Amino acid sequence: MRIGFIGAGKMAEAMISALLRRQAVAPDHLMAIDIDPERLSQMGRQFSIRTAADPNEALRFATVLILAVKPQQLPDLLKSLAPTMTADRLVISIAAGKPLAFYETAWPAARMVRVMPNVACLVGEAMSVFALGRNATAADRETVEFLLGCFGKFCALSESHFDVVTALSGSGPAFLAYLAERLAAAAEENGLPADSARLLTAQTLLGTARLLLDGVYPSPRALMDAVTSARGTTAAGRQILESSDVGEVLRQTIRAATLRSQELSRPPS
Repeated sequence: MRIGFIGAGKMAEAMISALLRRQAVAPDHLMAIDIDPERLSQMGRQFSIRTAADPNEALRFATVLILAVKPQQLPDLLKSLAPTMTADRLVISIAAGKPLAFYETAWPAARMVRVMPNVACLVGEAMSVFALGRNATAADRETVEFLLGCFGKFCALSESHFDVVTALSGSGPAFLAYLAERLAAAAEENGLPADSARLLTAQTLLGTARLLLDGVYPSPRALMDAVTSARGTTAAGRQILESSDVGEVLRQTIRAATLRSQELSRPPS
């Protein structure tokens, strides 16, 4: 398998790092394409992979093509590659807000898969969701599952869910990082050293996620109730949370990100 990344930004870097860390692909079977020569130079030095400025180089090189450019750059890219895009390679898009039909209209023969990963690829703890295009095969699904398994957990969902997926797991690390920042700041205000506050917050988030993922508790509510004793510290804190509007704020946060993803999905007027 030879993989070409069109777009060498942070997400491509995270995915390349994960593939090499897992030894899933040899460095000389990876190529990064970007218009920024400094970025290409840095990627070449960091990972010892092939680099090029022309996207057509990726088509000549790759059996799997990963589109990792900004959504607004896609129309020009699809138009430029349309004359040479055939069914010879699997094409995976990680661009937010662009449905499969957007690609399949420009590239009718392409074997397309749409993926929404997140930045936790960097540490092998990504949550990725994928949907197969009309020409994708069973073998393509196996390839996608193998690749996404190198980055963390994955699941297949109908493309109709992707705007919410983008809001929850795509943007979610930023939202959780905001909560982590606020919790750590509150701990500092109560006398905890800054580095200790950050460590306690991050490890507590990690441990909570593991308790839920491993099924130690069947739901967030069950975990909350298990930690809460009558008139204890958790009960005092939960009373503040549950009498506040934080639940509504989080609802609006996911709704706003979902609506933005929907806006990105619409064709330009």
